[in-house]
Amino acid sequence: MSTPVTRRTVLAGGAGAAIGLAVPGLAAHAGGRHPTTVRFTLDATTLDGGEQVTSVTLDTGRLGPIDPAGLTPGTFSVHAKATSPLPIAPGDQIFSEYDLDRTVTAARLDRHGNIVLELSHAEGQPGGGTLGYILSKGRNVRLDLVYTITQNAPIARRHGSPVTITRFVQGRLSNPEVDAFSHHVSGSGMKYRLYSPDHSAGHGRRPLIVWLHGAGEGASLPDDYYDNETTLRANRGALGFATPQAQRIFSGAYVVAPQSTSYWMEDGPRFAPLIREIVQDLVRRKRVDPDRIYVVGCSNGGYMSLEMTVTYPDLFAASVPICGVVEPLGGDGPPLITDAELAAIRTPTWLVTSRDDDTVPPETNTIHAHDLIPGSLITLYDQVVWNGYRFPGHWSWIYVARNDPSRNGTHIWQWMARRRR
Repeated sequence: MSTPVTRRTVLAGGAGAAIGLAVPGLAAHAGGRHPTTVRFTLDATTLDGGEQVTSVTLDTGRLGPIDPAGLTPGTFSVHAKATSPLPIAPGDQIFSEYDLDRTVTAARLDRHGNIVLELSHAEGQPGGGTLGYILSKGRNVRLDLVYTITQNAPIARRHGSPVTITRFVQGRLSNPEVDAFSHHVSGSGMKYRLYSPDHSAGHGRRPLIVWLHGAGEGASLPDDYYDNETTLRANRGALGFATPQAQRIFSGAYVVAPQSTSYWMEDGPRFAPLIREIVQDLVRRKRVDPDRIYVVGCSNGGYMSLEMTVTYPDLFAASVPICGVVEPLGGDGPPLITDAELAAIRTPTWLVTSRDDDTVPPETNTIHAHDLIPGSLITLYDQVVWNGYRFPGHWSWIYVARNDPSRNGTHIWQWMARRRR
């Protein structure tokens, strides 16, 4: 077996720390001449329930033509260790740390001649996630990942002797959907990620979709943790609007995902102008159509999408608050958005929630808001189920990320795309 490694890997794109892993059990090298070092990439996918490492790609293309018939799931073993980047206080909890063997379900060659090890993964399956949730902070953090690759049998080549890799070097975490969003910081210091559409098909101005995350994706500044990453890795909220399907519906749209420095609902009136600053800056610098700016948010972000339309009634063409907070959770204190403010909203609004949401009660929040916002639409699900897997009732943003809500045959993305300020 390989020698365990304690040095951690940075998950930021292109900044992976190199980790060398020797394989002492196999003595033969490539062609029997020189030690063979191979880098590998962790390939991740953001599922509806969060990002998971779904495969590992070994950079073996330079070793010469490999015989795919000689590759089996048992040719390599994969061990994964995931730990918190922040100290966990005594008595606190972090969910999703792990130290285990990942099941290799297939070994294949990609078009570059690299070996891809497919890993068992599924919604709710432990041991593959890239995020951990710290209970006391109510925050997701990017776990430090250390993957250990062990070669169990030589690799057959079409020409030449079999290959045994003597050292594996861990590289970056690759998630093409996440990596398509660039990193930015606004003039006032708010971090955000931006997806820019393909402009090759035309030269006109494009819509802008503002995605406002939930509570678990904000910063934890007392720990100096402000990653500009979890907004895209925790769920498919922003990613959904960057898919080819959504981009066709919106005829190419910018998607911006700001990250709060705490909870949106903790200080919404202060955050509102910071979000507007990002929007206005994108209108100035990019080819954004100011008449087609849409705001979408879930949970804390659902509150913030309502707050934005209250504060800036002429900024958005449409608003989609998902399981948004209106009344303070627990029932203590004044409402976050008053009845008078809700009744004054004129931005076209489509609210979404699930009846079994036990985090943000639908009756006093989403349904109450719908009753007061003139002309608003609402979609009420009984529970949150996608591809046969039942999620917590609070996770109704999954439906919006999949363009599922509909009314009279019109789905929510198409409804948004038809709205003009």
